[in-house]
Amino acid sequence: MNHQARLQALSEFLKARRARLLPQEAGIAPGTRRRTPGLRREEVAQLAGVSTTWYTWLEQGRDIKVSPSVLDAVAAALQLTVDERKYLYALALETSMSASYPLKEEATHIPNSLQRILHELRSCPTIISDRRCHIVGWNKAAAHIFLDFEQVPFDQRNMIRLLFERKEFQRLAVNWEHFASGFLAIFRAYYGQHVEDDWYERFLGEMKELHPDFNRMWEQSQVSSAPEVVLEFRHAKAGKMQFHLTSLQVHGSSDLRCSVYTPDPDSPTETKLIRLMERDHLHKN
Repeated sequence: MNHQARLQALSEFLKARRARLLPQEAGIAPGTRRRTPGLRREEVAQLAGVSTTWYTWLEQGRDIKVSPSVLDAVAAALQLTVDERKYLYALALETSMSASYPLKEEATHIPNSLQRILHELRSCPTIISDRRCHIVGWNKAAAHIFLDFEQVPFDQRNMIRLLFERKEFQRLAVNWEHFASGFLAIFRAYYGQHVEDDWYERFLGEMKELHPDFNRMWEQSQVSSAPEVVLEFRHAKAGKMQFHLTSLQVHGSSDLRCSVYTPDPDSPTETKLIRLMERDHLHKN
């Protein structure tokens, strides 16, 4: 992300978070003459203890001097979550993890221990992805529920791209936007952490140009390093299935993420998954 792109991303983020915060949630009387949703700029400035001019310049993406203490006040005024605060600081202070841990373009090596975990999670579809949401590993259950990632070229094997380009994903989730929004929240968290990696700007530009739905959902997306999501799928062969998505960060220089889809224990999902895998195995043999 170059300097101007970073400031633009900061501007869009602050505007979106200000718009979602209701006056009464901030202890302000809503009044009757509000033309736009959320707080006014001067109200955020007052809550943060800064001048309206300074906050306006910050929200406009101007190149001004900021300090961690002032950003703390702005974050408190906007009632940001922990992940949103990290995103704000990364954009405003231009902090980055990319320089310390550069991401190589080739496929990431998955340690044997992690491969073993993938294998053992037989009844839990599991996907391993890197900080750009490229899919670098998966187990048999994931291939049965989603698609055979082995048939997708590596440069196209990106979870965000697949969500918007492959009909298999869009037909699978009962609420596809809810499904996709969890991954966009993770992607935005990465985007803020690696502000020096120009790949993100190129990728976002491509997705916005090709997919109008992406542009709309990206503007509305949250920031979360590990959202927990309950999903309902309508699988073409197995029918209704319910999963709890748990996203785990794998410690290490590769910055891998393990997304585990655990079958809902109060549903027949696990039984359906096992039968599906057994049937496909018999057909192949």
